[in-house]
Amino acid sequence: MRPYRAPAWLPGGHAQTLWPLLIKPRPLPLRRERWDTPDGDFIDVDHLDGPPGAPLLVLFHGLEGSARSHYAISTAAACRRIGWRFALPHFRGCSGELNRRPRAYHSGDSAEIDWILHRLQDAAGGQRLHAAGVSLGGNALLKWAGEQGAAAACRVTGVAAFCAPLDLAACGHHLATGFNRVYTRHFLATLKSTAASRLRLFPDLFDEARMRRAINLYEFDDAVTGPVHGFAGADDYWARSSAKPWLRHIAVPALAVNPKNDPFLPARHLPTPAEVSPSVRLEQPASGGHVGFVTGAFPGRVDWLAQRLLHFFLFETS
Repeated sequence: MRPYRAPAWLPGGHAQTLWPLLIKPRPLPLRRERWDTPDGDFIDVDHLDGPPGAPLLVLFHGLEGSARSHYAISTAAACRRIGWRFALPHFRGCSGELNRRPRAYHSGDSAEIDWILHRLQDAAGGQRLHAAGVSLGGNALLKWAGEQGAAAACRVTGVAAFCAPLDLAACGHHLATGFNRVYTRHFLATLKSTAASRLRLFPDLFDEARMRRAINLYEFDDAVTGPVHGFAGADDYWARSSAKPWLRHIAVPALAVNPKNDPFLPARHLPTPAEVSPSVRLEQPASGGHVGFVTGAFPGRVDWLAQRLLHFFLFETS
């Protein structure tokens, strides 16, 4: 499959990032299942059912994403066309209902990824289980694969990640500059709202004043995400949760697609072939934005990501 190239009528990383939000396909009807977690919480998993013998593709969403994100809709539709089953696990608090426990989710939550994949492997009934992630979900998945090494093959056929923020410090600081602050404000609006709701249930969970003063992801992660999830602060969280150092330990077929014009992660921080294991295929197209990948004549389509996923798992993981 040819590397991605943006259409001439949609230039620039910001346009390629934002346009898919305006042409998002209509969601498919999915079956929701609630799973109780080992620590007394829950997550909601949306399923596209299919033949019992069909492969199962699991997709981990990005920061504040859900089954209604454009990439999730197009991937579910692509799976339906070829008769695959599809599952999208919502990270805690992302399915429309506040979770029960003080913790939420974060970019390096590989333990949660492992538990989810174990449950889905049981549900797959011995059929092939393909794992993919977008943005935050892609980072957590690649980190999991690196930590697992050869043992990952006991769970999945391979892993694929699109626009994963592989270097969280580089990504977080870059999102605090220039036009990128638009994305930061969008994320902070929902993150702060959810954090405030969680604080009403757990009044001493974090410093509310620091949370409300946060104007970038560093300040929010330093006040909320880091301490709530056992990190010393944003620097510790970002250093320990970045997938980039783990790429050299991945032992299952892996695909990492990172456009060089992604507004979230500067191209100079992308990994080189020398920094990854032989199992990892790096694709770093010149265009694509952050999870954009629009194709076709105006107004375009958002199905390239799904097509690349299916091609990888059909032809590049055997």
